[in-house]
Amino acid sequence: MGVLFDECADRGHATAVHLDRPFDIAPDGGTHWTVPQLAALVRESAGHLAAAGVRAGDRVAIVKENHWDYDLLACAAVRLGAVPAQLSAHLSGDALATLLARVAPKLLVTSANVLERARRADADLTAPSAATLVVDADGVPGTLGPADVRGHRPPAPVRRSDDAPLVINHTSGTTGVPKLVAHSTRTIIGKLARSECVRYPKIGVRRTDTLLNANSFAHGRTFCWTASVLCLAPARVVVLTTQDPLRADPLLRAHPPTFVEALPSAYVRLRPLTERLDNAFRNVRVFGSTYDAVHPPVIRAYLVASRHRSPLWMQGWGQTETGPLTFRFHTRTSDGGLGGPGVRNLGRPVPVRTRLRVVDPQTFRPVPRGRPGLVLARTGARALTYPGEEARWAAKQLGDWWNTGDIAVHRRDGSVELLDREVDHSSELSCLSTEDLLEERLPQALECIVLTGAEGPPLPVLVTADGRLDAEQWRAAVRGLPPLADPVALTWDDVPRTGTGKVRRSALLQQLTGVEGTGGTGRWT
Repeated sequence: MGVLFDECADRGHATAVHLDRPFDIAPDGGTHWTVPQLAALVRESAGHLAAAGVRAGDRVAIVKENHWDYDLLACAAVRLGAVPAQLSAHLSGDALATLLARVAPKLLVTSANVLERARRADADLTAPSAATLVVDADGVPGTLGPADVRGHRPPAPVRRSDDAPLVINHTSGTTGVPKLVAHSTRTIIGKLARSECVRYPKIGVRRTDTLLNANSFAHGRTFCWTASVLCLAPARVVVLTTQDPLRADPLLRAHPPTFVEALPSAYVRLRPLTERLDNAFRNVRVFGSTYDAVHPPVIRAYLVASRHRSPLWMQGWGQTETGPLTFRFHTRTSDGGLGGPGVRNLGRPVPVRTRLRVVDPQTFRPVPRGRPGLVLARTGARALTYPGEEARWAAKQLGDWWNTGDIAVHRRDGSVELLDREVDHSSELSCLSTEDLLEERLPQALECIVLTGAEGPPLPVLVTADGRLDAEQWRAAVRGLPPLADPVALTWDDVPRTGTGKVRRSALLQQLTGVEGTGGTGRWT
């Protein structure tokens, strides 16, 4: 990864990159980049890190505003033989301070705004690192700025063992402080990125494609994506850091995508653009989603918006620790894109690479097909460890099997139907399936969330544009469902979320009820 951009430039890859705003590490570089220019930026960044004292074997923590230059900085650190730790600036100051203490970096790369936000929350992000480099400001007390490291020539690239730590990312953190996850070259590149470099029929990236990525670039998914997309050399890459449809629309209209990968929350927020006559998604042939299931009405809206003859929605399920474990595809012709078992049916395990087993949560013995249980996975792409929480990592291993912490049903056709995270699971209902059903019955809802853990029946939370909900429509929507508490209506910004847009359910429950707790045991979060 340290020489990825150099090698692609040498091969003549002509991919044009279009950004919705300039890189934070190159504010004067504009919004249009070529592969050779990106290669030069990675080399320049490697020189900056070296000037700040980074050497082979060191850890470099990266915490800044969301942008693809997270991965450019990571590649620069890898070039030096260092291990980048990409941490989302969306995390609270306390959570960031905890993770930085576990990373113990030689250098923290951050921005002035991130430091100021943490300071206002009484968190000192600079304390765990030997030095701090602020990428967008000079003169911040106790830190290095761009002027201090500019012009330093990068040393020659350093190679490492395929099984040595390559990058550290973190999980979404829906239940508290996220877990750090260390991957090696063998796991995240050899097992995951390499499989994405195949030009599969229909779902593979073509040289004529315009790829849109609207993601959280601090997470391991985009590090893997960066490796594969550079090698596949599509015609264009469009990077979207905003989920504001009014800000996103001009860029998408200028470069209409043919292949989209986005956070579930980004699909929800950008959905109004699908309703325009000349919508920006008219040329899309493949939509991809991961991190979390996208609710049925959202999938349907995008598939209908595409004018391609047979667009596909590719739904992946996996974890930061394992990469994708299953895939499922939706089309317009399968009952509006959502026929059969619905979006909570995650499909079958990735062929050759992955095996799944559903077991009793108490005995860990396999349960018969059709009965709910805890999902175990076996894959060669499994990460190395949780840095700073090695005992927690060991507790989730069962020989060659990995405890996902998800409750699901293994169907007779080999597919897996997800019910809930174990920490959120209720014996009365599947929160996830109930949420899907409510969204189908309440078109005005941007999102439905069913919370367990408080006394009484599960608490439904409805996210609407104005934070209001019609009482008569609600009574019609819950007809035939298990008992639910009276609903709470909120706006999008009222809901605590992770950097990937997932709802922080335990934090939302405490916000609404004052109760700390979960429906499940939380033993495998």
